[in-house]
Amino acid sequence: MRRMTERLRQGGVFVWFSGTLLAFCLAMILCLVGFIAAKGMGYFWPSPLVQVQTPEGPVLGEITGQEPARGEETAKTQFRVGNRDIYGQDFRWLPTASLATPKCPKDALLIERLEYGPFIGRIVSLSHEGHLVATGPAAMSGALDRLPETNRVRRHIQSIEKGQVGDLNRRIERIRLARRKLETRGDIAALQALDTRTAQLQTTYDQVQTSLEQSRAEAKAWTLGLQTVDGQDKELPLGSVVRIVPANAMGLLDKLGVYLSRLWEFVADDPRESNTEGGIFPAIFGTVMMVLVMSVLVVPLGVITALYLREYARQGWLVRAVRVAVNNLAGVPSIVFGVFGLGFFVYGLGGSIDQLFFADSLPTPTYGTGGILWASLTLALLTVPVVVVATEEALGAVARSQREASLAMGATKWQTLWNVVIPSSTPGILTGLILAIARGAGEVAPLMLTGVVKLAPSMPLDGTFPFLHLDRKFMHLGFHIYDVGFQSPNSEAAKPMVFMASFLLLVVVVVLNLFALNLRRKLRARLGGSTF
Repeated sequence: MRRMTERLRQGGVFVWFSGTLLAFCLAMILCLVGFIAAKGMGYFWPSPLVQVQTPEGPVLGEITGQEPARGEETAKTQFRVGNRDIYGQDFRWLPTASLATPKCPKDALLIERLEYGPFIGRIVSLSHEGHLVATGPAAMSGALDRLPETNRVRRHIQSIEKGQVGDLNRRIERIRLARRKLETRGDIAALQALDTRTAQLQTTYDQVQTSLEQSRAEAKAWTLGLQTVDGQDKELPLGSVVRIVPANAMGLLDKLGVYLSRLWEFVADDPRESNTEGGIFPAIFGTVMMVLVMSVLVVPLGVITALYLREYARQGWLVRAVRVAVNNLAGVPSIVFGVFGLGFFVYGLGGSIDQLFFADSLPTPTYGTGGILWASLTLALLTVPVVVVATEEALGAVARSQREASLAMGATKWQTLWNVVIPSSTPGILTGLILAIARGAGEVAPLMLTGVVKLAPSMPLDGTFPFLHLDRKFMHLGFHIYDVGFQSPNSEAAKPMVFMASFLLLVVVVVLNLFALNLRRKLRARLGGSTF
């Protein structure tokens, strides 16, 4: 008993207990991340196409789920049958007992297309401008040969629509607004110059549209004749096909190629089909840019506040009340910050900016509506208590002797702060930034009110002057997860996208934090600053 009391007094038992709990928490986190990654990454691997016979007829598709027998309910198997435009649904649950011996026909195909999800069936013919070119296996080979060129044409069309056409529309709109302003002044010469410029842009626009129509006709020239497993026929332009996957006839290397192609498409392409297919690059880009803009805004605000409270303010009940208020801000629900951002930034500040500088665009708002600037400012207010507290701790950790030595050399208080205290506190300030990034990157509720959207036609950063467009709306991984997981009309198809988007959000947060941690480590080694 005495020995046990001595051990408890030394604290060794509590150290082991704390270490065990920490290891248990880390194991749970790793298992959760591994589960999310497995459910998401496994979605891109080509699954075999299984054909079974049921009392209602043949069924062809990917097996995506199993349910064991429970009580009076029999065991069920879920098939992804695709062909939503024909069957009305992508997935079917079938009683396992009623399924005949499954087969994996070599000629079965999964055709990923731009609309209505995948088509699962067979290619029976290939036509060019209405003339039959090939049938049977030759049609499938011809389609596979023609698909890369057709995809190149489709990507060319998309780049023109997002690039040249969008740029011309914006330039024509700017001229229209400038013309409205000049009409009130009666400047005839300037109006004629604008009309001439508008006519030139319209001519260029018509030429681009003509080129687009030619490319679209080229993409639609080749047509596939398709047939489902139950004999229903369908025609599909080859230009609407993203990928043809003969899963049952592919080797390991071919499947690996399809897997990497799908994974790259998910990371680097735009979403389609209500965000349940395609990629999420705009959401990744919007998340990273929003965090960077938030970081640029929150650091000066938090550091200046902490400097005043720690170095300049006379310590008393008022400063203590301010510190309590700052600490309490960290506990305010994020949706409250969203409402404040909507009222103060969007309607108040943004509406005033529109009245002063963009009156010609009204009633269409420019800054008086949600945008990445207002969303970043709202999250900066949400995370500023973290930066303030961390900065105050870092400032307090600077040795008093360093301050006194600087002042003894004749430096002013500001010079001491700027040249001695702040450099030594930089690692601690970066600690606050790291915590702010971790908090802000995953917030969704404030963004729903201040600028995030389901699908953003233009990203906040592009090649159009002034390049950085802080008034534009943006996509965010957190909102994308919410939208796909809870607002999607096709919940079964959205499940893998939810897991993969969640995994990517974790990756983005970890990468941003690792970058800040590495920067803090280098500064700490170089400056010998605080160890906070």
